[in-house]
Amino acid sequence: MKIDLNYAGTSLIEAMRGNTAVREDIVRAYSELYAKTGKGNDFLGWVDLPSEITASQLQDIEQTAAAFRSKSEVFVCIGIGGSYLGTRAVEEALKPFFGTSGTLGAPEIVYAGHQLSEDYLAELLKYLDSKEYTVCVISKSGTTTEPAIAFRILREHLIAKYGTLQAAERIVAVTDSERGALKSLADLHGYKTYVIPDDVGGRYSVLTPVGLFPLAVLGIDISALVQGAAEMRSRIKVAVPDFENCPCAQYVLLRNILYRSGKKMELMVQYDPRFFYFIEWWKQLYGESEGKENKGIFPAGAGFTTDLHSLGQYIQEGERFFFETVLSLSQQKHTLQVPYADEDSDGMNFVAGKRLSYINAKAEEGTCMAHNGQGGVPVIRFIVPALDEKVLGGLIYFFEYACGLSGYTLGVNPFNQPGVEAYKKNMFKLLGK
Repeated sequence: MKIDLNYAGTSLIEAMRGNTAVREDIVRAYSELYAKTGKGNDFLGWVDLPSEITASQLQDIEQTAAAFRSKSEVFVCIGIGGSYLGTRAVEEALKPFFGTSGTLGAPEIVYAGHQLSEDYLAELLKYLDSKEYTVCVISKSGTTTEPAIAFRILREHLIAKYGTLQAAERIVAVTDSERGALKSLADLHGYKTYVIPDDVGGRYSVLTPVGLFPLAVLGIDISALVQGAAEMRSRIKVAVPDFENCPCAQYVLLRNILYRSGKKMELMVQYDPRFFYFIEWWKQLYGESEGKENKGIFPAGAGFTTDLHSLGQYIQEGERFFFETVLSLSQQKHTLQVPYADEDSDGMNFVAGKRLSYINAKAEEGTCMAHNGQGGVPVIRFIVPALDEKVLGGLIYFFEYACGLSGYTLGVNPFNQPGVEAYKKNMFKLLGK
């Protein structure tokens, strides 16, 4: 992966070279994250995690996952926030678009506990009535409202369908090592468990069993995912930033220069829908990490070229309070050309014989030119070589590390989320708790 600044704008390139105040703050942030001396340093287990996962740990996860695959048409992953977004980001990036699963040995994955829709859960139960299925419930405490309610309902359905003993064999709990409601329930009923490390917060947990077990059930190569993250770690985990050559240092520098110049929103854009849930994962990671003390860049997402026909007008000519970060995919898995038509009634013969990927690339190039050149929107592009497990592992680690650095540059704790509790307190009071 490399960074392309061709559409960042001359003034921003000059600011990168001359803004010593931001550079000094980022140098401090690098030092704090590397030495683990900054705010929230008791939640920095993710920093070295890719190099600490052992082959035996991965083998154990893969063995349990293989057993689940063999008896599942459907695999239900229960979790919210970081307990499901990382899994979904990788799953959606790697699976075929159509006809992917739903037979024994190749399960369809469905998600629960990520919202409170009554109709969603009711229709899910009806769907599962005729399916062989298994469940993974992910919660450190076991008392988070959305997944706790979903698991209570699904556990009852499992027991009614399979009986108490067989139901227990179809549940894996990913939870705390020693305490919490879910851990106690798992011990009582004999569920297989995997541990969420105490020093890894939910939004940084995709490379723990939180993400690795569900992904292994789907047949994704979790060893390659971890390897990609470990290789990225070896490239970007340094005590002193290299602003001239390191994409991570450049990204943190750019977004903080832009923030201080009044750009309060970052719009992450993809031109391939397989990145949709990766952007959803990124939005949670950055929103929950940076949005503290009335500070932080608001993370938003868009899918082009689709959203060029809805948001495109605003991006081109609306208020200038944002910048654009593009995930640019270099390679496609398939080849498809536009056919020639004698009548040319749609006027598309000018692209006949060209691959769709070529046309999409020119749409991306033309949009970057328009947004930056005519619209004045700074555009940062990340050139992603392909979509496979190693690349995704590297992307995950890259944005996690950059997020920690950006939080420290802002002067906030990027590893807590005190503001999330406000809605819960109000909801519990309204429910009579």
